[in-house]
Amino acid sequence: MKAKILFSLLLLFCLISLNLTSQNPNFHIYLCFGQSNMEGSAKIEACDLNVDGRFQVMASTDCSKNGRQTGTWYAAIPPLSQCYVGLSPADYFGRTMVANLPDSITVGVIVVAIGGCDIRLFDKDIYKDYLNTYPEAWFQDKIKAYGGNPYERLISLAKKAQKDGVIKGILLHQGETNNGDEQWPQYVKKIYEDMLNDLSLDAESVPLLAGEVVGEDQQGVCAAMNPIINKLPDVIPAAHVIDSEDCPVREDHVHFNSEGVRKLGRRYAFTMLSLLGYL
Repeated sequence: MKAKILFSLLLLFCLISLNLTSQNPNFHIYLCFGQSNMEGSAKIEACDLNVDGRFQVMASTDCSKNGRQTGTWYAAIPPLSQCYVGLSPADYFGRTMVANLPDSITVGVIVVAIGGCDIRLFDKDIYKDYLNTYPEAWFQDKIKAYGGNPYERLISLAKKAQKDGVIKGILLHQGETNNGDEQWPQYVKKIYEDMLNDLSLDAESVPLLAGEVVGEDQQGVCAAMNPIINKLPDVIPAAHVIDSEDCPVREDHVHFNSEGVRKLGRRYAFTMLSLLGYL
C-alpha cells in the first residue's frame, strides 16, 4: 500500500513538473480588449505586413481568409482580431516590444474587441444587457464570432495561453461608446479585477494600460472622455493611461488613422517596457 501511495505521489510530482516546464517564462503574453480602435479600424498598409517572428498572435476567431483557427498561435500579421478589420494599437505594441526586448523573449497578444461596444459588454455578470447595443447585423456578427460572449472568449484563450507563457499585462482601448460616462472607471475596475481573479493573476505583476481616445488637439468627437479615462489610476492603482496627443486621425475624428495607430501602439509599448525595467 505504501509503495502504491509513493508511486502515486511521484507520478503527481512528475506531472506537475512537466506542466511547469512546458510554460516558457520568456513568452510574454498580453491581453487586449476594447472597441473599434483596438479591434482595428485603420488601413493595413504594405509596411505593416512584415512582422518579426518573435511577435505572435493567438487567433481569437476563426478566419478562413487567412487560415487561422481560434486558439492557435500565428505570426502576428494584421489583422489581429477579427477577419475583416484593420490595424490595431496591439500591432505596433507587439512590434515595439520585441524590438526592445532581448532576443530570447517572444511576445504574444490575444485581441478580443468589438467596434461600438459598451465597456459593460465585457462585464461577465451583466454582458447580456449589452448584446444589443446595436441590433444591426454587423454588430451581432462580431459578437457571434466570439461565441456570443467576448469576455468568456478572452478568458478561455488566456487560460490556454498560460500553458505556453506568462501573462504580463492587459491593454484596453475603449471609451467612445461610453463617452461622458463618469462611472466608466468603475466599470473598468470591475472587469479588470474579474480578469485577475479568473486567471489567478495579481495587479502588481499584471498592469492595465488604457489608451486615450482622439483628443482635443485632433478635434476628437469624444475628446471629453479623456479626462474620465485619466481617472483610471485613481480607482485602479495598477492602471497607466496612454496619451493620444499628436496621434493623427481619420476624417471622422473618432478613429486613428494608420500613422496614429502605429504611434499609439508604440506608446503602449514604451510604457510597458518602462514598467518592465527595460527603459
